[in-house]
Amino acid sequence: MVSLVDATIALLPLATIAVLMVGLYWPATRAMPVAWLVAIVAGVVGWGMNAQWIVASTINGFITAANILYIVFGAILLLYTLKQTGAFDAINAGFASISEDRRVQVVLLVFLMGSFIESAAGFGTPAAIVGPLLVGLGFPPMAAVVVALTGNLMAITFGAVGTPLIIGMIDIFESVESITTDVVANGPFASIAAWVTEIAVFAASFHVIVGVALPFIGVAMMTRFFGEERSIKPALEVLPLTLFAWASFSIPYFLTAYFLGPEFPGLLGSMIGLAATVGALKAGFFHPDEEWDFAPESTWPDHWVGDIQPGESTSDDVAVAADGGSVQSGMPSSLNTMPLWKAWTPYALVALLLVVTRVVDPVNAFVTAEFFTITWSELPFAGESILGTGLTNDFALLYLPGAVFVAVHLMTIPLHGMSGAEIKASWAETIEKVAPAVVALLFAVATVQIMLQSGAATNTDSMLIVLSEGMADIAGGIYPFFAAYVGAFGAFLAGSNTVSDILFGTFQYGVAEQIGTPKTIMLGAQAVGGAIGNLIAVHNVVAALAVVGLVGEEGRVIRLELIPLVYYATATGILTLLFSYVLFPGTF
Repeated sequence: MVSLVDATIALLPLATIAVLMVGLYWPATRAMPVAWLVAIVAGVVGWGMNAQWIVASTINGFITAANILYIVFGAILLLYTLKQTGAFDAINAGFASISEDRRVQVVLLVFLMGSFIESAAGFGTPAAIVGPLLVGLGFPPMAAVVVALTGNLMAITFGAVGTPLIIGMIDIFESVESITTDVVANGPFASIAAWVTEIAVFAASFHVIVGVALPFIGVAMMTRFFGEERSIKPALEVLPLTLFAWASFSIPYFLTAYFLGPEFPGLLGSMIGLAATVGALKAGFFHPDEEWDFAPESTWPDHWVGDIQPGESTSDDVAVAADGGSVQSGMPSSLNTMPLWKAWTPYALVALLLVVTRVVDPVNAFVTAEFFTITWSELPFAGESILGTGLTNDFALLYLPGAVFVAVHLMTIPLHGMSGAEIKASWAETIEKVAPAVVALLFAVATVQIMLQSGAATNTDSMLIVLSEGMADIAGGIYPFFAAYVGAFGAFLAGSNTVSDILFGTFQYGVAEQIGTPKTIMLGAQAVGGAIGNLIAVHNVVAALAVVGLVGEEGRVIRLELIPLVYYATATGILTLLFSYVLFPGTF
């Protein structure tokens, strides 16, 4: 039985995050450093951690955070590069030309295009990019935000080419000796990475089953809350299209998770799904009998539109403002200046380079060579481990996906004929976007490392193990139902599936161990939960509203997003129980 005092002390860092960010609306840049300080106090008072272990844990956390930030920076750099060159305008025009029906546009732009952007860039970028595109097409800004946040759930678990699982689980679990021993030395896997690959398969399984309704939900949210008839009936009329889009995405998505691991499911699933769905529509399949549109703008409530007016994109002389601004008519459209193949080429190069660097052995050996990997022991005066604690970490300069994104950015400069001003603007926008995440990620990961290493520092159970044991005592065998909700809570707090996995991955492992259920399935549910929480993550909602000129309407958006959240988390919880106790009880 866990001591109430120990459990309370262990809970303090997480409670601090909840109170500051949820209760007091502090940004993560302020809340996470405070949580780090509270974790230090908890480590010293409750676990007797000394300064050596606190500093070493913090340094270890900072190195892991640097890996994440490298990926984020590269992904967003490429994103803003394509905005500067007009590639995103060309891509958007291509979608608009396929159908003027708003329901079809939601399936294409939100579910499929949004999933592609999430898979390539992650970290809240889809809603911030797709939302303005929808506004440019004439959607009410409020509707654009709501549907843009809803549509890419299946891709979030594998966002930014697998970052949540690679950084959030592989790197974290490898730093916990007891887990490595259980999984590798005493378990059935050759490495932590091999185990997380199986976790990815279960996460993909949850998503494929529960996500069958996802594209339909996006359309239904639009027709029910923003349609003139306030009904889901218009959404039912495109049910065959939503099911086809789901299937064309889900089949390659699951197969990629099964055969290639956590980096490519969303990327390949969305690319193949886009090609198949667009091809089917162009061939005349799945078009609704009657075109559906919003009521006249004069009838819209004031809170649907903020500082940015929606535009139209159905005539040749109208330019969609990719950054959400008002459209300009009577001018030559920039949308027609770049062919679609050229606009899509950078992301095709990303997919190609990621596959080549992972599966072609000579290339993989080159990018993972010691010369291109900065390890702690190679730093001047660093020693074999961080401050002699046994902790170590590294930074794979060429292997991390950030290197691929930066390389493709450099290729895009001559490919798209970028000017010096455009290059400068893409870097400036990227730095502006990434800068707020630096402090938050550094201290979020450092906080978790202190909680993780508190046990190693004192040869006792760590803070997260104590919390796991306490949760197991309270919930007992029914806990698997709540695993996805816990993951969602983590993403709600931190605004990131990756950070949710970092915060609660070892916690979920500990609970599964305590109650005797499969750890792999529990962590699959955690990975899905981290995606679900992004629906209501304050950072994502604020960012999505900001780019369409509706800051201040966070409450309305979050209330609506609770509908798909409850469906997805509850359905995942039921499946977690079924998988754990009926279908796959013998899983590790």
